[in-house]
Amino acid sequence: MRVIFMGTPDFSVPALRAIAAVHEVVCVYTQPPRQAGRGQKSRPTPVHKAADEMGLEVRYPRSLKAAAEQTEFAALNADVAVVVAYGLILPQPVLDAPRLGCVNIHASLLPRWRGAAPIHRAIMAGDDETGVSIMQMEAGLDTGPVLAERRTPITSDLTTADLHDRLAAMGADLVVETLDRLPAKAVAQPDTGVTYAAKIDKTEARIDWSRPANEVDRQIRGLSPFPGAWCDIAGERVKLLRSRIAEGSGNPGQVLGGFRIACGMGAVEVLEAQRAGKRPMLAAEILRGMSLPAHLD
Repeated sequence: MRVIFMGTPDFSVPALRAIAAVHEVVCVYTQPPRQAGRGQKSRPTPVHKAADEMGLEVRYPRSLKAAAEQTEFAALNADVAVVVAYGLILPQPVLDAPRLGCVNIHASLLPRWRGAAPIHRAIMAGDDETGVSIMQMEAGLDTGPVLAERRTPITSDLTTADLHDRLAAMGADLVVETLDRLPAKAVAQPDTGVTYAAKIDKTEARIDWSRPANEVDRQIRGLSPFPGAWCDIAGERVKLLRSRIAEGSGNPGQVLGGFRIACGMGAVEVLEAQRAGKRPMLAAEILRGMSLPAHLD
């Protein structure tokens, strides 16, 4: 089929590669390059880089609302558009342009965790499982009927980074299977069980040791690697990237030995952390270079 691919971050790249191995990708849409780094150099998105490597045409309009952009999109005469974390709202003329419409890979089991941060929210909420949904897109936010889904457990050791990579691979495989079945019947999402995965705000990242250990552990794993849950250690902001529930109790924030910290109920052991300006390190490496105070704020 003639496929338009629309995506931006690393999560989208496996799907682009998988689709291009089977179908004709006639154009790739992504977000415009952005300035980043110390030199504020213009950097293309991960999808843009991958598309360039594959020799695919790339477009990066700032909006698809203009009639000219919509006309250029329709002129591609695509059978289908595949959308994976693109980052722009698709107006109805864009949704209607491909012969088979637009399908989306969403990193949750819809209707749970519609919205911007489904992987983070699933871990932070303590969900037992998640997955990917292939959705026929419509104007609403992740409200379209579901063409296919695949499930995976969320075990107590997973971080958002771990689950991100797993779901990206699962979504790539499932969307190729789904494209091979189009046109196919889609199942409307139920009206019950709808939740919204709001964008992660950096104000959520500071650890409150008065919360129960299971909540603190999920906060650490759910915000790893970005933006990174953090605490203040002797005046230094340290990101905590991996943890587990541990034995012990004490006053919230009390250091119980090693990198084991008492919470409002129970305790958490930090397994991996990152000091300011340093690379992520295992807890044992961190403790060789810094001593923890008796209590963390």
